[in-house]
Amino acid sequence: MQSVRTLVQAVSMHRQIAGTLTSPKTKWFVLAFWVIALAASIPFFSKLADVQNNQASSWLPASAESTRGLDKLTPFQSPNSVATTVVYTSATVTGTPLLELAQGDVPALQSIKSSDGAPAVDGKITAPLLSQDKQVVQLTLNFNVGKNGWSKMPGLVKDIRQIADHSGVTVHVTGQGGSAADASAAFGGLDSTLLIAALGVVVAILLFVYRSPTLWLVPIVSVVVGILVTFGFVYMLAKYAHLTVNGQSQAILSILCIGAGTDYALLLVSRYREELRNYEDRHEAMAHALHRAAPAILASAGTVILGMLCLTFAEMSSTSGMGPVVAVGVAVTYLVMATLLPALLVICGRWIFWPKRPAVGSEEPTESGIWAKVGQRIAVRPRAVWIGTALVLGIACIGLVQLNANGLTNDHTYTKEFDSVAGQKVLVTHGMADNSNRLLVVANADPVAAAAVQAALEKVDGLAILPGSQQKVFQIDPPKGGVIAFGAVIQADLSTQTAFDTVSAARSAVHAVPGADALVTGTSAMYLDTKLASQRDDKVIIPIVLVVVLLVLMILLRALVAPLMLLATVVLSFGAALGISVLLFKYAFHFAGSDASFPLFAFVFLVALGIDYNIFLMTRVREEAQHRGTRAGALIGLTSTGGVITSAGLVLAATFLILGSLPLVFLAELGVTVALGVMLDTMIVRSILVTALNLDLGDKIWWPSRPAAGALSPAGAEA
Repeated sequence: MQSVRTLVQAVSMHRQIAGTLTSPKTKWFVLAFWVIALAASIPFFSKLADVQNNQASSWLPASAESTRGLDKLTPFQSPNSVATTVVYTSATVTGTPLLELAQGDVPALQSIKSSDGAPAVDGKITAPLLSQDKQVVQLTLNFNVGKNGWSKMPGLVKDIRQIADHSGVTVHVTGQGGSAADASAAFGGLDSTLLIAALGVVVAILLFVYRSPTLWLVPIVSVVVGILVTFGFVYMLAKYAHLTVNGQSQAILSILCIGAGTDYALLLVSRYREELRNYEDRHEAMAHALHRAAPAILASAGTVILGMLCLTFAEMSSTSGMGPVVAVGVAVTYLVMATLLPALLVICGRWIFWPKRPAVGSEEPTESGIWAKVGQRIAVRPRAVWIGTALVLGIACIGLVQLNANGLTNDHTYTKEFDSVAGQKVLVTHGMADNSNRLLVVANADPVAAAAVQAALEKVDGLAILPGSQQKVFQIDPPKGGVIAFGAVIQADLSTQTAFDTVSAARSAVHAVPGADALVTGTSAMYLDTKLASQRDDKVIIPIVLVVVLLVLMILLRALVAPLMLLATVVLSFGAALGISVLLFKYAFHFAGSDASFPLFAFVFLVALGIDYNIFLMTRVREEAQHRGTRAGALIGLTSTGGVITSAGLVLAATFLILGSLPLVFLAELGVTVALGVMLDTMIVRSILVTALNLDLGDKIWWPSRPAAGALSPAGAEA
């Protein structure tokens, strides 16, 4: 609630200082400030990847059993140890020769060093194992990559390939280490390729919208400054304030900064051009434009920031960490677009709009545009329009019954087949379990309890029998620090439901041993805990986001009916977008399902971003309603904001679709869903549904407050 009060105070402050930032003298100080901030941030732009933490354990809450188990296992193995499996397969070199070839690589693999020259392999490499059909050999090694060293995995995997390069033999690197290397490759180019592609799309859209060879430069320059300063600021927070940044949050941060920044620019430039038709002095025109547009932009940015900060209530560390990262990005982007962009516009002058410079007294083109005609058509029968539109969106929500957000297996995580996935398939095809996918159990070192834990684990289905033995469970070193550790190999891909069932069965078995205080961890246990935490976060965070957004709307619009109405339309839009997207994922893209965290992220982004366009529309409607009445204000609001909001939605949708260029199913699904939802918001919900509701309900939407002017009759509104 305190955050909402702060937002309201900031809006009031904007109204007082609207023209100060762009006065003939102040504009140069604003420009100098951002030039200095840019120069200070550029060196850190490419370093953000260096402070990422992409470890699976860092994504989990400290309360998760797998996390607590890893902490207790510290005396036996480094918490930064990454199990990696090397798979040798050949159609010509088989049997003992293939096994001997792999065994001959062990000394060289054991001596692999990190980039800093330190030994990279943790412990001794296990003896290679030959498949029953004698066509595949696997060996397992552990890399100690350090706390933030998962970025080293691609280099270590490259070393493995050089050592295991043999004629006629195909080598795959899989397991946790292979997956980490592939994830690094999937997120590669975040600080260059992704940004260039997104900016290229935005430039193309701005050229189409502005139809000017010069005007697009000012928003793009401002957006680039915002991105560079944001990355520098987030880098400092990650390095010195322990803010968690991973590849996923960096990808979304980049896209959101570009999309949101361009949206704010479109709204401000539109209002500035409108005021240039009323005032000769461009500084005065910008002062009025900021006075009118900045509160709506601030409310929009504030809603996104508060919505993102709601993610801090998540159990998932990756989710709770993303909230502040994105909130910081939106805050910095807003500051740039509310200060640097106006300063650059008034410095450039009217010529920046060439070839259609807005002259004083010239006609406002939106007054006779397509959205004016749409408003006139809606005004004939507004009730029939909003009921029909709501029914269509409701029908689209039926697709939600096909939603499968139970998580993705390793071979379904990417949109293309990486080497770690190919390696897993080779092991499965030849009847081998991945030795790196271990179930790890730590318990009290009491001899009776420890023996009971080991006996209980032996009865768990889904664990592989150890080579040359009739047992499934092995002890990891002697007891240390009052605890004992056991290990076993899970006979399933680490992220499948079969592996999760094995973990759950093991937990039930060892938890029943009195006095053992046993904890079950390992890679599959981490994936299971991730799924459970994500499901919990959906139930907790979604209601919090709805309450926060409702409070912001109530304070901004000083009403109760309108905020409830707007929130209902955005939730309906979210359901329709998700329902349509789920059908696309299943029948068009043939995705196996969705990540467990996908519904939450889709909801937060769509509600926080979707409400933006309603804020842009409704603040203008209320402004006009105070002088002309609500029904006339609804038509003027649609006419004056229709073009710019549609353009803003197109920009945001296009930038989120760029996420699909990364070969990750989660980001591809998120990008498509947000893009579809944004287009539904701008083209249907805001322009048709909300406008029809405004026309039908009239002054009732402002209850319990009242607009200054009485509502016009429907005939007067249409006129």
